[in-house]
Amino acid sequence: MLKSTLAPVFSIFPAKPRTPNFVYQAFTNNSAHSTPTVRQNDSPDTLTSAPAPQLPPTSAYIHLPFCRKRCHYCDFPIVALGSSSNQIDDDPRVLNYIQLLCREINATRVEFETSPSLETVFFGGGTPSLVPPRLVASVLEVLGMKFGLSSNAEISMEMDPGTFDSKKMEELIGLGVNRVSLGVQAFQEELLKVCGRAHGLNEVYEAIEIVGSCGVENWSVDLISSLPHQTPEMWRESLRLTVEAQPTHVSVYDLQVEQGTKFGNLYTPGVSPLPSETWSADFYRTASRTLSNAGYNHYEISSYCKDGFACKHNLTYWKNIPFYGFGLGSASYVGGLRFSRPRKLKEYTDYVQNLENGVVDWCGNDTFDVKDMAMDVLMLSLRTARGLDLRSFRETYGGSLVSSLIRAYKPYLESGHVVCLDENRRALTADELDAALLDEDTMERKLAYIRLSDPDGFLLSNELISLAFRVIAP
Repeated sequence: MLKSTLAPVFSIFPAKPRTPNFVYQAFTNNSAHSTPTVRQNDSPDTLTSAPAPQLPPTSAYIHLPFCRKRCHYCDFPIVALGSSSNQIDDDPRVLNYIQLLCREINATRVEFETSPSLETVFFGGGTPSLVPPRLVASVLEVLGMKFGLSSNAEISMEMDPGTFDSKKMEELIGLGVNRVSLGVQAFQEELLKVCGRAHGLNEVYEAIEIVGSCGVENWSVDLISSLPHQTPEMWRESLRLTVEAQPTHVSVYDLQVEQGTKFGNLYTPGVSPLPSETWSADFYRTASRTLSNAGYNHYEISSYCKDGFACKHNLTYWKNIPFYGFGLGSASYVGGLRFSRPRKLKEYTDYVQNLENGVVDWCGNDTFDVKDMAMDVLMLSLRTARGLDLRSFRETYGGSLVSSLIRAYKPYLESGHVVCLDENRRALTADELDAALLDEDTMERKLAYIRLSDPDGFLLSNELISLAFRVIAP
């Protein structure tokens, strides 16, 4: 169900990094520039290896790990400064980390013939809004000198209520921050306390007021469902108050109970006071219905936006486009390789020193496991409303793989959990689908996209993606 469905996002991508320490893995990106690796009539068993594309990244994730305290559900790499730490201008832990981060950026090797400027920068954490603007400015300056910053770059920052005022918000806007991700999580005081959040409900409303008064148009509210003691009434209220606040984007995450966290020590998923899996699924359906009715597009499993306000940085991940990651525990996807930094500060410090000394880099070999590449593309695509581009997938990985995938999904096509679309994104009728399943030429001509239905297909995404993996690597 949904609890496991949402987990893969953060085990792979650095919006909230959870990748293993110091690990190289071979993947590729799904783009029009990818070299076809499998002939049209090849079988999945022939998927072996292919060269990685070498497209330069135009996005960078920056991990600022500082928090006032660790939330009860959090297993991210953070540095807890103390619950009263709002003024940290001279905190040596922050100053030293920013210097270390800038050293890492400067020491990064750029090995592309052309290196376009960065189009997106995302400051995640942690609580990036705790970091003084002058230090944020130093990071942006180093990024600009190293890679260049587009004049219209989307620069996002995660910000928690109670960690910024109008003055800080205006200073950040002056630096180029033009998108805010506000970590509200819940609109009930008792749930914020249960989570161990450092802010209360009054600070939530103050933060929303500050964002609005400072003229930030592009901003998101983050919510968490399936919290301990959370009821359907509470969830509906949080969604209603979110809609009333009129953000241009909403992110909805289902609680993951991770080992080693306070919640992991206290609770068992699906057992009271945590909601049951049935309730969790209902929370997801309620969010999809409420936000869609309020004019938000459900463009990715956990993401909703008003027209034109999808997070450009996160679309980099969903489209499997290369990106840089810098800082404690962050992940990069460069030159066909995914690489994660250490999650502990001592090991990260050693890594930066080794990077400066040329002992480590992120260069890999020239061969990659095509089955891994195909699974990567498929998993990312099926998490989005756009779905999997079957024609591009067929050109790269072979027609027989597409045919096998469609046939494996036949029961879910019939149940409506999986939807086939033509090139105009019109859903195929049952008769059209039956005809396509009987004839390869018809299938190739008629089927352009495959996507999961909203919300019930998305709720089964783990099962459906796992089934696809078994088709690719039986």
